[in-house]
Amino acid sequence: MNDKSHDPFDELIRRALHEEADRIEPADALLEIRTRAHAQRPSTHRPWFLTAGVAAIGTAAAIGAFTVFTHTDTTANDGESVAGQPTTSAALPESPAPSILTASPLPAKTRGVPEASVHDTLVPVYWLGTQVGAQKKTSTRLYRTWSKVSGHPAEQAVRIMTTKNPADPDYYSVWRGAAVNTVTRDDDEVTVDFKQLPKTTLDEDVARVAAQQLVYTVQGALKDDQTPVRVTQNGRPVQQLFGRIDATQPLDRAQAADVQALVWIDSPVQDAALAPKVTVQGIAAAYEATVNYQATNLKTREVKKSYISTKQGQTFSAYAFQLTLSPGPWQISVYLVSPSDGSVTDTDTKAILVK
Repeated sequence: MNDKSHDPFDELIRRALHEEADRIEPADALLEIRTRAHAQRPSTHRPWFLTAGVAAIGTAAAIGAFTVFTHTDTTANDGESVAGQPTTSAALPESPAPSILTASPLPAKTRGVPEASVHDTLVPVYWLGTQVGAQKKTSTRLYRTWSKVSGHPAEQAVRIMTTKNPADPDYYSVWRGAAVNTVTRDDDEVTVDFKQLPKTTLDEDVARVAAQQLVYTVQGALKDDQTPVRVTQNGRPVQQLFGRIDATQPLDRAQAADVQALVWIDSPVQDAALAPKVTVQGIAAAYEATVNYQATNLKTREVKKSYISTKQGQTFSAYAFQLTLSPGPWQISVYLVSPSDGSVTDTDTKAILVK
């Protein structure tokens, strides 16, 4: 990928990132995050940088800078060329799901009207990922990527979520195999109608976050985090999702602190090819607003690490920093550290190539 610092597409992405960051800040989650930080233990995931008692060194200032994305005609971070198969270890073995259909079609009022069409518009698409350092053996969280779409934005976002592989191999979707029909809305709810739905029965906690994957993706594409999302199949009500989630009523949006990853990288994207000056941007809900980072050259083992402050602590807030890296393959990690024992509690990584 060429350096796109002068590409007008960057300005579109930057505005979308800031708009989305402003929208997702929940109520102050200080108590919850402190509790999690003290309760969590070191994880065996991503062992290349998880060391007990890690100390954040140096200082860095948030830098307003460009964002680099790979994109095709229809996606910004998803498409035919993305690498890696989705991880499915969180799902239980597939088993027959209970009947999900009733005989009666929905009342006409719930069908709503189609979305307005857009052209080359960025929409968020959410994926599942495993939280590092969680108390549970498997703890699933939502991670966000961006895609550029034309047509009906929420419908296209759901189509990506259900048919594409995320570029980042740490992310996955349990909605693979689903086929979306339409997304319509009225004053009371948004209805996502599927031709078919996944039949896999999941662990209850994974199923809960997977249902929110749909809600966050649809609401994010519509820029509306208030209107609940109803799921139907061929115009008929659905009883359950993933054998666990009651879908007879519309699904409300869960609190971000309950389902979102506490730190993620928005840019650069996985496998980006960049010039030596690399700007890293993302979102974190960090204890005392402190986000740690480490960049490792996978060939020479050169390491650069420090920390940065988010705009606000204990709530989802933006961060940014810049690195000057030597040519070669690099892995960038952004992570949170427990104040009690120095262990890594949450992380997101991206592999890039510096030219």
